[in-house]
Amino acid sequence: MTEKQKMLAGLPYHSRDPELIAMYHRARALMQAYNQLDSRDLEQRKFLLEQLLGRAGKNTWIEAPFFCDYGENIFIGDDSFINCNCIFIDNNRITIGKNALIAPQVQIYTATHPLKAEERIQSSAHGSAYLTQTQAVSIGDDVWIGGNTIIFPGVSIGNKVTIGAGSVVTNSIPDGVLAYGNPCRVVREL
Repeated sequence: MTEKQKMLAGLPYHSRDPELIAMYHRARALMQAYNQLDSRDLEQRKFLLEQLLGRAGKNTWIEAPFFCDYGENIFIGDDSFINCNCIFIDNNRITIGKNALIAPQVQIYTATHPLKAEERIQSSAHGSAYLTQTQAVSIGDDVWIGGNTIIFPGVSIGNKVTIGAGSVVTNSIPDGVLAYGNPCRVVREL
């Protein structure tokens, strides 16, 4: 099993594997081009998003700057808007439904590490390697995620949800609710 296959299966893997490093560099080049592009050049923006992401739905709009690890593990539905300075650590699949509104500086993480240092750090004559594991993140349709929100690995956010600004989403959120806080909790149905 390759390190990429392990990564996508949620198994411990080494992120400095040559295949993963090549994917990383490809994503960096596409992000750099995207983040420096004139905002009026809509055709090139669309082209670069289609090259970077696993799926950029119809009318997907991502404000620059935008950051991710690989890009190809990000799938965004139609008519979704992602504001500036968002960071998507897509070591596993990140799925965002249609009509999503994602405010500035939202961070979505799919990667995690063992808590114990002796399990996390693999030392060798060539230096240290750090084991990583992943869990996919899923965000439903018609969701609004407020600014500076952090979404943890393995979280699913249902349809028609509003997440308040500054939330730290550590557990899954059901459909049709307002949730906020650190940790993020359901406050009421919508």
